[in-house]
Amino acid sequence: MSSVNFENTAVAFQHKNNGQLKRSFWLFKLIASPTLVKIGGALTNLAVGLGIPIGWAIKKNIFSQFCGGVNISESKKAAHHLAKSGIGSILDYSVEGKENEKDFDFTADEIKRTIDAAENNNDIPFSVFKVTGICRFSLLEKVNAKQALSANEEAEWERAVGRVFSICEHAFKKNVSLFIDAEDSWIQDAIDELAENMMVQFNQKDFIVYNTVQLYRHDRLAYLKAMHTRLKEKGAKTAVKLVRGAYIEKERKRAAEMGYIDPIQPNKESTDRDFNLAVDYCLDHIEDVAICCGSHNEESSAMLVEKMNARGIASNDKRIYFAQLFGMSDHISYNLSHAKYNVAKYLPYGPIKEVMPYLLRRAQENTSVKGQTGRELSLIEKEIQRRKKLN
Repeated sequence: MSSVNFENTAVAFQHKNNGQLKRSFWLFKLIASPTLVKIGGALTNLAVGLGIPIGWAIKKNIFSQFCGGVNISESKKAAHHLAKSGIGSILDYSVEGKENEKDFDFTADEIKRTIDAAENNNDIPFSVFKVTGICRFSLLEKVNAKQALSANEEAEWERAVGRVFSICEHAFKKNVSLFIDAEDSWIQDAIDELAENMMVQFNQKDFIVYNTVQLYRHDRLAYLKAMHTRLKEKGAKTAVKLVRGAYIEKERKRAAEMGYIDPIQPNKESTDRDFNLAVDYCLDHIEDVAICCGSHNEESSAMLVEKMNARGIASNDKRIYFAQLFGMSDHISYNLSHAKYNVAKYLPYGPIKEVMPYLLRRAQENTSVKGQTGRELSLIEKEIQRRKKLN
């Protein structure tokens, strides 16, 4: 059995007063209904499109549940609040869907500002970015497919690669660890190549740049091992964030429509098996591998705790982190932190209108992930009842 009790709701919700706890309960209650999420999402998009000022309502509800603030300054306050419970933050500028160079340059500069905020700041152990935040998606598709680029596209790609290098170099100079998030399978090879090149550049002595491996893909365990081998041959340390993955429906649909082999595992059991094997592989090579277990799965978190204990790895070993999204799975994050394990929350931020795609996706994912919302609700309800008995 795990030495961490994920059922301890007193620890899990120590950061919420009664009013905040009840608001979370009703929010997850709404999210539990696919129909309400669909209708609410459509109405929100319509209101934003028509310029109807609904930001105040969103900020007090779904925004405050899943986001740290509208800017770095607000997010640093949220990070400091998390730090009181021993939980770090991963500042995540969650603006999506940009397509022009000016926006890409601004995003790259904003990511550097998150790195500045993390420098010498124990509240913020990591920064993070998506390559699609600083490069056109369709250009990544062409590069990934190894299609010929026009002269203009070549120049555009060079600028995108330059942004990635500039961000990673900034993290290296500031000694801040940096996640490069995984994305859709049809652009991931290009992202992997960028991430590995950055690790060769900046992970010679320490774990600065982390690539992300999605184990719901059936080829990723083999990729993890091959990546580690390649980096070792070049004298670089491997830093990896392990996740299951978040785009099953989209991946399966595209594979079926375009007639290629579905990249997703045949079932959840296969995903769980490969995730566990990936954790094992990282622990087997912990001398030159750092791992972030990015999971909302209690079994995976408990398994990693048990394996660390069995191998005599200290709970606060800086090569091993656990991570969850802000506003979700607090029973995992807070109980792990309470037991002195390294934990960080993804702390998304940005202007309300700009982060709406992120928020709506969070709501949809909570609705579609089997048991996720029900688990959140049952634990919140358990804590509400526990507090009532104390009064």
